[in-house]
Amino acid sequence: MTGRVLVVDDIPANVKVLEARLTAEYFDVSTAMSGEEALAKCAQMPPDIVLLDVMMPGMDGFEVCRRLKADPRTMHVPVVMVTALDQIADRVKGLEAGADDFLTKPVSDTALVTRVKSLVRLKALTDELRLRTPGRRGLGLDDADDPRLLAEVPEGNILLVDDRRSSAERLVAACNGRHRLTIETDPQQALFRVAESDFDLVIVSLGLANFDALRLVSQIRGLERTRMLPILLLAELEDRARLLRGLELGVNDYLVRPVDRQELLARVATQIRRKHYTDRLRDSVQQTMELAVTDGLTGLHNRRFMSTHLEHTLEQAHRHQRQLAVLIADMDHFKAVNDTYGHDAGDAVLRDLATRIESSIRGADLACRYGGEEFVVIMPDTDLASARVVGERIRERVAGEPFRLPDGRLLPRTISIGIGALESAHDTVETIMKRADAGLYEAKEGGRNRVVLRAA
Repeated sequence: MTGRVLVVDDIPANVKVLEARLTAEYFDVSTAMSGEEALAKCAQMPPDIVLLDVMMPGMDGFEVCRRLKADPRTMHVPVVMVTALDQIADRVKGLEAGADDFLTKPVSDTALVTRVKSLVRLKALTDELRLRTPGRRGLGLDDADDPRLLAEVPEGNILLVDDRRSSAERLVAACNGRHRLTIETDPQQALFRVAESDFDLVIVSLGLANFDALRLVSQIRGLERTRMLPILLLAELEDRARLLRGLELGVNDYLVRPVDRQELLARVATQIRRKHYTDRLRDSVQQTMELAVTDGLTGLHNRRFMSTHLEHTLEQAHRHQRQLAVLIADMDHFKAVNDTYGHDAGDAVLRDLATRIESSIRGADLACRYGGEEFVVIMPDTDLASARVVGERIRERVAGEPFRLPDGRLLPRTISIGIGALESAHDTVETIMKRADAGLYEAKEGGRNRVVLRAA
């Protein structure tokens, strides 16, 4: 996977080296010689990843990273700190600034390419999810571009797959107080655990004694439930070829033994933070999709969804020569409810009406709010006689029990219903809806509180 990389360093030779290495991997590389220039370029066109030198005159890398992560336009852009500093305090400072990863000079080709590819892959996923959640504030939802979401490092639930007990215990001790680690020595059992539990990260030892660790990686990626679960490999220095293979299979990151505790915590934090952020984005996508097809007042499907569903149901009915009926219901004298008791009372009545309609139909039927006080019920595999039974059940349910207003008063109301059905191979959604609407008009004209069937 290629992407746009911004290399930031005040030393031209360092910039040239990184630019040459990444260009050879077909990345689109741009450069900046100062923190201010880097911020300006990111604001103009955010890259897919920033390789940021720490020690620069004026604005150092830590401050540049803080500003990038505080800006909603660039908060989701991965930042890798490239530094000659390897002190724990410097790594902690980078983490606090929001860095996603670290590379220590001199940077090895393997570390550079693998970490850039991994973070660019995550950025692409994030971008795709963000594109599906536009205008969330306008929909009354939480803002998915709140910079605090990527600043948080929640406690993670981690599965460690390692058959070397002493190594596993050292990792547990290193994460003590930060994350919860579950040790599994059996790779097959590990796959069952991953499939059945909610882990935030899987750490797999590449040196499993009697099992190919990369096969386990492949199996995890092959399961629908875990295909996006972050995976981190534990490797030896001589494992370069297998590491590259693992990254091709979808491994997110790796650590080389002996494992430095601070580097472990940094890389684990990056994966967990990213997972929680993308999980939230996926939830946002789901919420946005639900809002797009759901009526906000009643919780029923809205007219947009109804139209699509009815088109599909009619197509299936034509193809398999099945029956189909459509019911349109309208509350009698509803305008008087709003005019006399106020819109809050009218909303309460509509919510109750929706509940009564939904509880009066079969599981295969679909109730929708058509608009205002009108509701539609789509009834597959249903003829006119059976549809009348459903219509009468709804009518009786409405007329038989008064509606309770917010102030406690009881308000009796009735409903009129028209029903149309599929009658020929030439029928369309429009013709069926027109019959049901004509039945509703006749019910209104005939004194209301009636169910009227209309045939072709």
